[in-house]
Amino acid sequence: MNWVVSQGLAGAAENDLVRGFCERCRAQGVPLSRGLVFIDTLHPVFEGHGFRWSDVDTNESDVFEYRSTSEGNAAQTWRRSTFYHMLEHGQDEILIDLADCASLDFSMIDELAAGGHRHFLAFVHRFGEAGSIGQMDCIYSYWLTRQAGGFSPQGLAALRDMVPVLGLAIKSAAQVAIARTLGRVYLGRDASEQVLRGRISRGVTERINAVLWFSDLRGSTAISETVAPDEIIPFLNDYAQAAIDAIHDTGGDVLKLMGDGVLAMFTGDDMDAARRAALRAEYDFRTSMTSLNDRRAAEGRPTTSAYVGLHVGEVFYGNIGSEDRLDFTVVGPAVNEVSRIASMCRSVDRELLASADFCAGLDATGRGYLVSTGRFALRGIGRAQDLYTLDPGIAADEAAAGRYERYLAT
Repeated sequence: MNWVVSQGLAGAAENDLVRGFCERCRAQGVPLSRGLVFIDTLHPVFEGHGFRWSDVDTNESDVFEYRSTSEGNAAQTWRRSTFYHMLEHGQDEILIDLADCASLDFSMIDELAAGGHRHFLAFVHRFGEAGSIGQMDCIYSYWLTRQAGGFSPQGLAALRDMVPVLGLAIKSAAQVAIARTLGRVYLGRDASEQVLRGRISRGVTERINAVLWFSDLRGSTAISETVAPDEIIPFLNDYAQAAIDAIHDTGGDVLKLMGDGVLAMFTGDDMDAARRAALRAEYDFRTSMTSLNDRRAAEGRPTTSAYVGLHVGEVFYGNIGSEDRLDFTVVGPAVNEVSRIASMCRSVDRELLASADFCAGLDATGRGYLVSTGRFALRGIGRAQDLYTLDPGIAADEAAAGRYERYLAT
């Protein structure tokens, strides 16, 4: 118990907690042969995650994640589980003698018996309402032994005392993981890390130089007015996924989603590299949209393309808002400017526009791939400037396209 508490306070990983727990039980005379612990969570993709330990080498991972158990084969398996049975009948514990389980129709029981295990002990430790987050309202576990007579009364008593302590440590780790997930999903990767490191005071910001990205979808309003209501969100999600993946994969951070618009930034000590990363993200975004449009068209669903504006400048990065509602984002003239640049794409009929400041910071090779579309006075911006787009000849010349792709990869 002391070991579990100290490791839980230290923030040990859940699989390390389960492994250490099982090894120490065996060392102290509780002959565990297998242990499994899982807990629901709050995540946009996964319903929960779990952790395994075995006394023999297996090809199973000691960490696993599971998706929704409310439909399909996963739902059928869940409804045949001992845990579902326990929840339905209000039980906190169940002990099964695997030497005499032929009449039981629980999933996995026959397989565990065939593996040489003798006793199966399962727990459901429920949380109170104040201790629950979403579906994370209890922790599930089972414990096995190969001992011929099964668990002894002393072994059962020890597990009844100790498993709740392990559950509390795993719950604590799960709550930290949920905080990180929520921060990353709703604030962005870097902003989340800043907040979790304690930068939550209102008005605390820093001046940084950043390459800024602003994108939005072409004709999304008209499309939204013509498709069925239940198609609007999948439509936006598909194209947002393509943009966000491209930005993240090239080292950028998504700061804000505004309808069909995406505000992101690329930073670092080497701003030339940040500019090239933004161009690579734009290239990858276009490539992903080609595949996405092919798939959606084959399904008879609406397709579109996107406008992207790129700019570079100094911004304030940090907490902005009221005492009880803050946003960790960037503000400053450069942010307004990049949105105006993106909106000019419609006027000049180009899918990518970059500012003169962005273009000037590229090396000679990079500047060679961009051409001026003219000089423009942007709405709300005090100075007119040249805007640049990708040389149309690149798309028309396979050799030029290959050179551009290799440039972005270096």
